Amino acid sequence: MGQHSIRNGEQVTVVPPIHPVILCGGSGTRLWPLSRATYPKQFLRLVGNQTMVQDTARRFSASGLAPPLLICNEAHRFILAEQLRQIDLTPQRIMLEPVGRNTAPAAAVAALMLAKHAADALMLITPADHVVADAEGLRAAIVDARPLAEAGHLVTFGITPNAPETGYGYIQQDAPIGDGRGSEVARFVEKPDLSHAREFIATGQYLWNSGMFLFSAARYLTELKLRRPDMLDACRAALDGANAEQDFLRLAEAPFTAIAGESIDYAVMENCEQAAVVPIDVGWSDVGSWQALWQAGATDTSGNLIEGDVIALDCTTSYIRSDGPLVAALGLENIAVVATKDAILVAPMDRAEAVRDVVRQLSEQGRAEAVEHLRVVRPWGAFESLRQEPGFQVKLLTVNPGASISLQYHNRRAEHWVVVAGRALVTRDSETQELSANQSTYVAVGVHHRLENPGSEPLHVVEVQSGDYLGEDDIVRLEDHYGRS
Repeated sequence: MGQHSIRNGEQVTVVPPIHPVILCGGSGTRLWPLSRATYPKQFLRLVGNQTMVQDTARRFSASGLAPPLLICNEAHRFILAEQLRQIDLTPQRIMLEPVGRNTAPAAAVAALMLAKHAADALMLITPADHVVADAEGLRAAIVDARPLAEAGHLVTFGITPNAPETGYGYIQQDAPIGDGRGSEVARFVEKPDLSHAREFIATGQYLWNSGMFLFSAARYLTELKLRRPDMLDACRAALDGANAEQDFLRLAEAPFTAIAGESIDYAVMENCEQAAVVPIDVGWSDVGSWQALWQAGATDTSGNLIEGDVIALDCTTSYIRSDGPLVAALGLENIAVVATKDAILVAPMDRAEAVRDVVRQLSEQGRAEAVEHLRVVRPWGAFESLRQEPGFQVKLLTVNPGASISLQYHNRRAEHWVVVAGRALVTRDSETQELSANQSTYVAVGVHHRLENPGSEPLHVVEVQSGDYLGEDDIVRLEDHYGRS
């Protein structure tokens, strides 16, 4: 609905902006070994030069759209903030979930926050990890869908299918609504088998479920109160008890954790009497598997998509990527090969959906490869494990300009720091010293210490740990610039 104001004695209509709500949860297990729990696919560069969340945030930074509200897991907060800083984007807010509870609660806390200022605020719910080739076309579809949302419909966007895909859910269209592009929703269908997918495509009535929605905050909250009042009450309690910290709003843990997670589709859309769908054909993919990533990328004359240090001979229609060692592939057809520094996946392209079973088995075995990479991002920079044996571990620390690790000590390990590039300011108990390349220092067990980068270039330090226990939980933080102490 337009609002009126007076300019130069004339009444003009001011159209309130739509509020993008970007959901940054999810672990992307089907894209293991690149995507892992501590650094999932939305933060990776998979298609193009920017990460998935950077592409998404830019896609919805346009006229008629408010600065985005982003919702992510607390463990990823600094990764997200840094990636937004890299593209010079200031969000409306970054909200932190203590645990993932699917899309319905995330949309609810966003709606509650927006409704505090304007109950009829329109919110665009979108995942952070999808590819859209035609961003302008998507924004045009959002403009077309706006009248439906303003009229009280809960709008979803359905992708015009080009193949009988079994990896997506489907939406069956019903009668058209007015003269616009939208139709009523006849039903939502879970991921079908191939025969049913072919039947759906043949009818011309079905669209792929994109997971994008447009509705007013008040309308969504009304539906949630009707169908899942327990979820709404818990989300309200989580927001009321939220703690604002630096650039983040941390939801209260107890009420949010108690929620039984559910998707927007299940909680609201499937039973809503005013669900509408707007078809779009914008080069969309959820990049949910290696085969989907292969389809979304640019292949060579043999149908291969090759990235990194790879030699491929007599290979066809394959995805071959190395972010680690040299990969030599010979005579492959319809195969995905993905190598990182600590893991290699080899799978037929049509089995790529089963990668999550590999991750599940790794998790059951307690393997670190299921959760994190050798290089682990921290708010001050990153560290990479170079070698670990009983009694010692070698890491490469990278401290960003102006950043520092927490003031801390260890009960069971000592550390030796060797500066290989940049300048380091080292605190050990009551003394401080500045080190440059090829200089070193020793931190004994129990000594209070901090490593800072006072320079304008990244600081690189080789850290050699020694002791009877080298786990990350042997860190006692006394003071921290990032709120972790």
